[in-house]
Amino acid sequence: MTKVTAEQLATARGCVLGLMLGDAIGATGGKVPATGPLAATSAGQLACFTVDGLIRAHVRHRHRGICHPPSVVWESYRNWALIQGVPGFTVGGEGHRPGGWLAKVPALAERRGSAPATVAALQRRKIGTIDEPNGTSTGAHALTRTLPVSLYPCDPAEMAALTHAGDAVGAAGLGGAVVRLLAAGRPLVEALESVAADLAGFAEVSQRSLVPALSAARSGAPSTGELNRLAPDARAVSALAGGVYAVACFPGRETVREALLFAASAGDGGHAVTVAGALLGTAHGPDALPVDWLSRLELAWTADTLARDLVTELHDSPSGGEYFPPTDPHWRTRYPG
Repeated sequence: MTKVTAEQLATARGCVLGLMLGDAIGATGGKVPATGPLAATSAGQLACFTVDGLIRAHVRHRHRGICHPPSVVWESYRNWALIQGVPGFTVGGEGHRPGGWLAKVPALAERRGSAPATVAALQRRKIGTIDEPNGTSTGAHALTRTLPVSLYPCDPAEMAALTHAGDAVGAAGLGGAVVRLLAAGRPLVEALESVAADLAGFAEVSQRSLVPALSAARSGAPSTGELNRLAPDARAVSALAGGVYAVACFPGRETVREALLFAASAGDGGHAVTVAGALLGTAHGPDALPVDWLSRLELAWTADTLARDLVTELHDSPSGGEYFPPTDPHWRTRYPG
């Protein structure tokens, strides 16, 4: 009998599907076409591989007794680079082949924009840490791809530091803290204000993202000019500030569409709406996401499967363990640990 609850499933599905929907809406610049698929960008692809790595890390821990989740997520990012044909990565090279079902999804093998900081870090073949980050980039991918990490008992800042540094690591830590509170059932604005008021973690980054975003939302009606002031570029701090401002202005379940379109008008290249989508989805669940958009989301099935499988792995361990047999004989083929 499954130990997974409906609330746990809704939270995880809302987080991952909301992130992917925000990513796709961001790619349109907020001008969503009336018909046709809504495609992912490289940020959405990397978010999928983040969740895949988390699942495989838990499988590895179950069967080997010890595991370092950032290392497994790093391997999953290498799989992304391999199937994308990134220079320096060849299938079979260095004895490595991408395993698991995610490497067989065609849309994940297509180039969808660039992820230069992640690619450069992977090419350096050095796993970064918070104390010794890999590279100097403060780009938004460090935040957007790691938002689902807080559904797992791991630090999003550690995952961001694999390939990014500085403020990007702090932004990932703050965004992850909000997701963790939302997953615990805290109301959206309350969760944002709680993280903004916590001076124990990444306070300086919070003062340049969460605090001004919440202050702006309290001070007046939603303003595109204010949004662009908060999120002028593709840094992680901008994406966090813009996404938080959008959801603080439109926090309700019934205003998700307005929040996503508003966030997509930011000048940060579509990253703020990715943050907004993840936060709103986590807070309100997948049923609050616009069905007409979600039904056209290219990677909807992929994202939904990953979210469900993450919760299933954490609570049911279908691959079995030392004291109980597997309930799914194919699980370790899908998520080799």
